[in-house]
Amino acid sequence: MARWRHAAIAALIAAGSFVPIAALAQQPIETVIALPTSTLSYGAPIVAEAAGLYKTEGLKVTQPVLVGVAAINAVIAGSADFTIGTGPVFLRAAAQGQRLLAIANLIDRPLLEIVLRKDVADRLRITPAMTLAERAKYLKGTTIAIQGVGSIVNAWERYVAVKGGLDPETDVRIAPMEPTAMLAALETKSIDGFTTSMPITTDAVLRGSAVMFASAAQGDAPELLPFAYALIETKPETCRVNREKCIRVVRALAAANRLIRDQPEEALNYLRARFKTIAPPLLEAAWKVVSAAHAKDLRVTKDELENAEKVNLVSKLLDPKDKLASYDGLWTDEYVK
Repeated sequence: MARWRHAAIAALIAAGSFVPIAALAQQPIETVIALPTSTLSYGAPIVAEAAGLYKTEGLKVTQPVLVGVAAINAVIAGSADFTIGTGPVFLRAAAQGQRLLAIANLIDRPLLEIVLRKDVADRLRITPAMTLAERAKYLKGTTIAIQGVGSIVNAWERYVAVKGGLDPETDVRIAPMEPTAMLAALETKSIDGFTTSMPITTDAVLRGSAVMFASAAQGDAPELLPFAYALIETKPETCRVNREKCIRVVRALAAANRLIRDQPEEALNYLRARFKTIAPPLLEAAWKVVSAAHAKDLRVTKDELENAEKVNLVSKLLDPKDKLASYDGLWTDEYVK
């Protein structure tokens, strides 16, 4: 009787835990994609989530915003599977021995801008006719807000300073803060300007609070094209262990890119809820530039990585002796189909 009772209990447990194979196949793959900021530059993952493109690919995605280099650190630490980050940060991590794998590039030009408070620009007599190098020298002595030390916006601020013959360590003061706080700090004159991406920079200009000072997004740095600006990054073992996860993530984000490029107005409708505090005319003006920067071909290229490395070297965030000898093993187009 005892043996029969134990066998019956075991059978009940087994029956209760049994899940049909078909049901298992339908279960979504869970993954975490860490985003370094919430700006229009990260429109593809926002659209992929809002338009149900992740769900279409059988994914259940969590997308926390971890400011600046915290996003790539989350992938390195294993608390996130993917991040979408810029080439300069990706390559600096690799130079420090923290090698990730870039499996696609969503944006192939740098969407970075510096705006300067209008009264400061007027006092310094800065004009649109000046070259970037001529303007850049006027950054000396200013306080510029950035979004995280070591971030891409910090790199752009330093890149521009060096273009003006300045020492980025001593000639320009930086004030790290969230993009949402930059406008308020500008209007209270706590800072002289700030660097980030659209629509925050667009907002400052359209309000009349600031003037555009240096815009890679609008052609101030043609030497940086093409550029690795929105790399889908992961640990190499992530794709080895779960190849299907990498395939589906790239496929969903590629679908978001196509929607953004082919139907930018429809894509913008998905973004309005995320940026509901931004006035519609402002959001539309910024989106016109950002949507056009989304890549047609998502394959990572050597040229994109070389231009990203150029930012590291010119901005002095990477010592030339630490430059990578080769980009081999850092990217693949295996998942871009």
